Amino acid sequence: MTTMNQVVRATYLIETSLPLERAAEVLAGEQSTGTFIRVARETDDLRARFAAQVERIEELPPSGLSPLPGSVGDPADRRRARVTLRFPLDNFGPSLPNLLAAVAGNLFELKELAAIKLVDLELPAAFAERYPGPAFGVEGTRRLMSRPEGAMVGTIVKPSIGLPPQELAELVGQLAEAGVDFIKDDELQGNGPHAPLAERVRAVMPVLLRHADRTGTMPMYAFNITDDIGRLEANHDLVVGAGGTCVMACINLVGLAGVEFLRRHAEVPIHGHRAMFGAINRSAQVGIGFRAWQQLARLSGVDHLHTNGISNKFFESDEEVLDSIAAVRQPLLGGYPTVPVLSSGQWAGLAHATYRAIATTDVLVLAGGGIHGHPDGPAAGVASMREAWAAAEAGVPLATAAASSPALQHAIDTFGPARD
Repeated sequence: MTTMNQVVRATYLIETSLPLERAAEVLAGEQSTGTFIRVARETDDLRARFAAQVERIEELPPSGLSPLPGSVGDPADRRRARVTLRFPLDNFGPSLPNLLAAVAGNLFELKELAAIKLVDLELPAAFAERYPGPAFGVEGTRRLMSRPEGAMVGTIVKPSIGLPPQELAELVGQLAEAGVDFIKDDELQGNGPHAPLAERVRAVMPVLLRHADRTGTMPMYAFNITDDIGRLEANHDLVVGAGGTCVMACINLVGLAGVEFLRRHAEVPIHGHRAMFGAINRSAQVGIGFRAWQQLARLSGVDHLHTNGISNKFFESDEEVLDSIAAVRQPLLGGYPTVPVLSSGQWAGLAHATYRAIATTDVLVLAGGGIHGHPDGPAAGVASMREAWAAAEAGVPLATAAASSPALQHAIDTFGPARD
C-alpha cells in the first residue's frame, strides 16, 4: 500500500484575535512539523513533504460566544472562519488513533485560538484498505431481524438499570410477543454485580430462542458488552455462544481501537452507542462535530450508530439531528452502510415528520418510553410505532391512520401533540 501523495483534509471552525492566516498557520504547524520556533532540522525539503498546508480559509460572522479559557489577544480583534488543512498521509498512515493525534490532538490547547472545533474530514482510500467497516450494515441487520422492509422498530430496556435477570427475561418475552424488531441494554447496564452479563444472557436468550422456534423470527437483542478491551472478545463469545445476534459497545468508552479490535472478531452486528459524545460535541467552541466523528466510528466497524431523533430530550436541534442522519447514510469511501439509530424521546407521533425529512425507512427507531409508557402496554406501543411509520411511508396522513388504530390514537392522546 502506497501513501505517497495521499492526503487527509480536516475542516475546522476557529475563532482568533490573530490575523486568520496567521492563526491557520499556527494550527497547521503545531499539528505537523512545527514548534514555537523554526529549528535547524526543519528543512525546506522536510516541510515540503510533511508540513500540514492551509488549503482554504472562509471567513464567517463572529459567533458572539465566550472564548476558550486561556486564549490570548484583544477580543475586539476576534474573527471567525472555516479553515481546511491538508495533512500528508505519510505523517501518520491509515491509522485511526494516529490520525486523531494529527487532526484532533494538541490543537484544542492552542492559546492563539478562542474557538477550535473539528467539523469534517475527507479521508483517502488507504483507510478503506485497512478498515473493513461494518460487516452487516443495513442489509445484514434486516436479514437477522427478519424485517426486509419498513422502519426497524426497537426499544431500550426500561427501567434502564435495576431489573433482576428474571424480570428482564419476562419483559423481553412481552416485547417479543409484541412484535418488536430490536431490544437493547441501556448503556448504564454493563457487567455489574447486580445483573452480570452472563446472567442476563442466560435469562434472555432462551426466551428469544423459544419465540423464534414458535414464530420463525427472533428480535435482535443488543447486549451491552462494553468493558476493558481485553474482555471484549470473551463478552462477545458469551453472547454468540448462547445464540445472540447483536452486541453493543459504547464507542467513546472502549475507544476507536477497541471497536476495531471487536470488529475483527465479531460474528454479529455491533450496535455502536455514542455515550459521552456530548463531552466532545456539545460546545460550539471546542471539540469534534458529528460529521467528522461518525466517519471514524463507521471505519472502526459499527453496524448501527446513534444519531438521536427529532424532538429529542437532549441539546441537539432537529436540523443538527437530520444532518447527522444524512451523514451516516452518505457512502463513505464507497461503502460503509451503517444503520442510523434514532433515539431519545421518540414515539409514534414523530414518524411522519421524520420520514418527510429523511425519505427512507432504512433506520432503526428506538422508543423507550414511547413503547413502555404506552397506556395500553408495550404491545400497543410497538403497534403504534409500526402503524405510524407504515402510514408515513404510504403517504397516509397521521389523523387518518389514527382513526383506524386505537394504539396510535392512544399514543397521540398520551404523548402528543404529534408532528405530522
